[in-house]
This record gives sequence, C-alpha cells and structure tokens, in this order.
Amino acid sequence: MTGSLVYNPAVFEWTGPHGLPKFEAVADGDFAPAFEAGLAEHDTEIDLVAGNAEAPSFENTIVELELAGDNLSRVSALFWNRAGAHTNPAIQALEREIAPKMSRHYSKIGMNVALFQRIDTLWNARDELGLSLEQTRVLERHWKGFVKSGAKLPKAQQERLAAINERLASLGAQFGQNVLADESSWILPLAGEDDLAGIPGFLRDAMASAAAAHAGGHAYVVTLSRSIIEPFLTFSERRDLRETAFKAWTARGINGGATDNRQIVKETLALRAEKAALLGYENYACLKLDNTMAKTPDAVNGLLMQVWEKAVKQAEGEEHELAELIAGEGRNHEVAPWDWRHYAEKLRARKFNFSEAELKPYLQLEKIIEACFDVAGRIFGIRAVPMTGVAGYHPDVRVFEIRDRSDQLVALFLGDYFARPSKRSGAWMSSFQSQHRLTLKNGHVGEIPIIYNVCNFAKPELGRPALLSLDDARTLFHEFGHAAHGMLSNVIYPSVSGTSVSRDFVELPSQLYEHWLTVPEILKTYAVHFETGQPMPQALLEKVLAARTFNAGFTTVEFTSSALVDMAFHTQGAIDDPIAVQNAVLAKIGMPASIVMRHATPHFQHVFSGDGYSAGYYSYMWSEVLDADAFAAFEETGNAFDPETARKLKENIYSVGGSIDPEDAYMAFRGRMPTPEAMLKKKGLAA
Repeated sequence: MTGSLVYNPAVFEWTGPHGLPKFEAVADGDFAPAFEAGLAEHDTEIDLVAGNAEAPSFENTIVELELAGDNLSRVSALFWNRAGAHTNPAIQALEREIAPKMSRHYSKIGMNVALFQRIDTLWNARDELGLSLEQTRVLERHWKGFVKSGAKLPKAQQERLAAINERLASLGAQFGQNVLADESSWILPLAGEDDLAGIPGFLRDAMASAAAAHAGGHAYVVTLSRSIIEPFLTFSERRDLRETAFKAWTARGINGGATDNRQIVKETLALRAEKAALLGYENYACLKLDNTMAKTPDAVNGLLMQVWEKAVKQAEGEEHELAELIAGEGRNHEVAPWDWRHYAEKLRARKFNFSEAELKPYLQLEKIIEACFDVAGRIFGIRAVPMTGVAGYHPDVRVFEIRDRSDQLVALFLGDYFARPSKRSGAWMSSFQSQHRLTLKNGHVGEIPIIYNVCNFAKPELGRPALLSLDDARTLFHEFGHAAHGMLSNVIYPSVSGTSVSRDFVELPSQLYEHWLTVPEILKTYAVHFETGQPMPQALLEKVLAARTFNAGFTTVEFTSSALVDMAFHTQGAIDDPIAVQNAVLAKIGMPASIVMRHATPHFQHVFSGDGYSAGYYSYMWSEVLDADAFAAFEETGNAFDPETARKLKENIYSVGGSIDPEDAYMAFRGRMPTPEAMLKKKGLAA
C-alpha cells in the first residue's frame, strides 16, 4: 500500500468502536511518517487515474478522484485536530513543515495536464453524459477546482501560482501560532478583594481554575480566553484592570517581536492579490466570491452598509445611555472600549431588572448539552447516546453515537467544550470522516460521518458545575448546528458531503439552530438552577426574551466593521500598511471610538490563519438573512417544532450538502428567497 515506508497503522486503520480512531495509539512522532506514506500513496493513485488508457468517464475519472487520498485524509484529519485543539511545540513545528508540503502536493495535482484533460473532456461533454444533478455538481466542483489551481495557465505562471499557494500555507500556519502564543502566555494575576471587586462567584471559580492551570501559585488569574476575558470586562469594578486586560486582548498579534503578525498580513494580502491576477480576476474578493450566493463585492458591501447605517445609529443611542450611567456614578470619563461591556450589563440590569450573574446559575453546561440534543430529536428525529469508556483525543472530550428513530447509527459525535492553553481560541466544528455512499476499495459501502465540536468554555473547579453565559449557550447551539449539517448528510459523493457548501450558505444551519435555544419550551425545561434544580422563574424567562435585542447596536457594529475591513483588504490589491488601511476604513464608515472590531487585523484568524473566511467574513450576516427567514417558517405555523416544516428543513437544507445549488435548496424549503427585513427585525434594527 505504501511501499517500504514505515508508519504506525493506527493512523490509517481506525479500529475503535464504529470506526472511531484510536487516538491514544497515535503519538506526535507518528504524524511525519504517516504524512509521507499518505502523500506517496495519493501520488500513485493520481498517476493511475491520469494515465488510464481508457477514454475518460465519470466512473474511471471523477469517482476514482473522489476515492483517492483516503489515507492522506485520515492523517490530515487527526493532525489538524491535534494542531487546533491540543497542540504543543512538536506539533507546531510539524505544522509549519506540513502546511507548505500539502500545498505543493495539491498544486502538483491541480496542474497535472493529463488529469485535467480527462476532467475537461467530461466537463465539455457534460450534457451528453446522462449525469444526475449530484454528479453534475461533483464534476463542476472538480473542474472549477482545477481551473482555480491554474490548470489552464502557462507553465511559468503555474509554477508561480504553486509557489504563492505554498507560501500562503506557511504564513497562515504561522499567523495562528502567533495568536495562540500571545493568548496562552498572558495572564493578569488578581490578589485580594480589591482586585476582585464586582466579580461574581462563577467567574471567581473559573479564574481560580485557570490559575491552577498556570504556574506561579496565584489564587486567581484573568486569561485571554473569551470565556474569562469577556465576563471579566463585564463585571470587574476595577476600571484600571479592565483597561489592562482589554488592551492585552486587543493587542494579540501586534506586540512586536517574534509573534507580531503585521508583516504576515502584508505579505498575505500581496500574494492573494497576485494569485487573483494570475487567475484572471479583478481582485481576490472576486476570486473568492465567484462560487458563492453573493457573487460580487458590490453585493456584499451593499448588504453590510445597509446594516451598518442602522447599527451605528443604534450604537450611538446605546453609548449615550452608558454615558449617563457613568455620569450617574460621579465619574468623569467617556465611554471607552473597556467600559462598554461593564456599563451595558448595568444598563441591562436597570432596563430589564436582571443581570448576567443572575441568569448564569440557570445555564449549566450539562443541561445546555441536553437541550441541544433534545432539539435535534424534535427537529431531526435523532438522539445522542453516550459511548461510556470510549476515549476521545483529550480527557475532556465526550463521545456519542447519533442514532435515528429506527435506532440506526447515523454518525459519531465528539464534544470538546473546555478551554486549555493548548487549544486555539474560538469555537468550531470539523470532521474526522465525512458521510458518503460510494463503494470503498476494501468493499465497504459508504462511511458514516465522524464530527466534532470544539468550544472554549471556562473549566470549573473539580466538583463544581460549568456555568455558561447566554452567549456561550448560543455558541454551543451554533456549533452543534454545523455538526448536524455534517451528521445528517445523505449524499453519494464525499466532495459534496455535509458542510461542503458555499461559504455564505454554510452558516445557515448553524445560525438557524441558535433560534431553538430561546424557545420558551426549551428554556423552561433545561434552564434549571445548579443548586436548587428549580426551573428559571417565569418572570426571569420573560425578561431574558424581552432583552434579546439589547445591545444589538454594539454587537452589530463589532461584526460589521470587521466584515467591511475584510472586504476592503481583498478588493484593494497589495497594501503597504494594512493597519493604516484598517484604520482608514473605520474612519470612513464612522466607527465609534467606544467600540473596536470584533477581530482586529493582527488576530483576525478567520481571514489570515488559513484561507477559510478571507473575503468571506460577511458570510455570517448573509446567512443571517437566510436563518431569520427560515425560522420564521416555523413561527408562521405557531409551532417551533412543526413536523412538516422540520421534514422540509432536514430534506432540503441539512441533508443535501453541496449536491444541489444553495439557492435551489433554500427555494425547495421555503418556496422563495428571503429579504433582509426578517434579519433586521431579529436584530432589533428594523426601524
């Protein structure tokens, strides 16, 4: 299979329950030889397809490509999971080596003349081949992928494109490692009640747990994990400490020295602009938007600016109210970015007569996970069965079978919920294995999806429950929405499985799933006090629901400014000083001085740690237009779990992957395309 190369078979042969990898059997040192074996095997498979003497057919070319590289996919899935969720210096060193090597490998495939000739022949004859809709989509995906890999370029330009892609892979890996280094190395020790002024019990517990995980013998520490830094900025009465923590949080990637990302951003943008020009696009945004619902930068900016104008106006009103609170405390300062969350929480308490601290005891992680699974059962007819005694890739990871109403196994799901220094920040869904129904080379028909969610909630002290904020709970639901998209996939071909859809459609299943968290029936059942077991009082529930759009100006300005800067970067070509361009964009749109971008450029991992959301951060808002309208379909029936609407949702959105055009998928579910009005209403920005 892999010649004389020596490797650990556990990397490729997943012999755990239901085909789960045996994570404990794979050491860090096993990855390098496994990559060498996987790359060599994939090269051989590609050569066989390209050199096939028979005339090209869908079966002998496209299907073979769909099946090729299975072992490379397996080692990649295991490695990138470890690099993101439980890294160390050895893994980071290999990541810097592997990222450009993988880019070289796929560039070579994309520029294989004989292979592209076979694909191009099929593409040009596609109308005569009798292909199904899914097969046509798969063929289109391969053909466009090769074209965007430079298959039609002259040799010299192909070589330059390959060099660009290789360098971009290295830069993306380094960018993410730099951000993680800045996050994991910074702590703010707190000592005594003066430093802890205003800090509620749940946050003290989280900071004590964080202190125990760091050397130094501190009783409490603030870290740059969002699950600690945001509540600290919300509750701490110490303005000086809030300022210190906030400035460290926003300075990730821009501290000077080895982890400063400014030069990486500059080079990345220049290379992306050159890549777009080589491929015949006006700019990199045009290249990235070519296969999306939005299609053009003008369409993206049109939506963003429509929302921006409403959001910034609302934020100005919110800031005025916060300033009144500050003055009412006898303080003589303007609303600074490190003040906003603190005084917004006080304003919420005044307006709605409840605080985040009052709400949090009712949002236990374990109960919110149960709620998430309950919604999946009601909407999709699936249930999660804990796999007791089965090891995940870290002791904190839980493993579940996902079974349907007939008790058939449809997927495996892993949940990794707690922050740790070895895990990059944020939350995400990914997969070890995607669903498909092709016959494998070993004779097995198809594979079930193996999906995982990663979050960064503060880990409690031993014996204490993990308590979430409402935003944390939404994040858990959001990521499980992505997971459901992967687990419910029901397609034939792996390249269109699950979340393999356009970037501005992929957030629809995740953002839609968030809506069910605040359905009263769900909150009444699962929002129970961690000490008394009593459900959230009706009065508090009503306040929570009434406050859903509170502070919407702030949150929308945070997001939209980041999306506008992302689009500006990728429509301007090479940029000498990205930070100056960022600041110029913010000045032009009238960014309030009291609010900062949700992701400033030096730590904007969506855009610069890889290529995933470059010229694509807008996708969350584009999908939000869809998700607001999609949930309205349930509301119009008077039943948030209406069976017929749920059936249409599962069949047309969650199970079809990329096997049909996303607009056609949405039309099949809803009968029409949405307008932004439902989204603006959901955000409280409709007026």
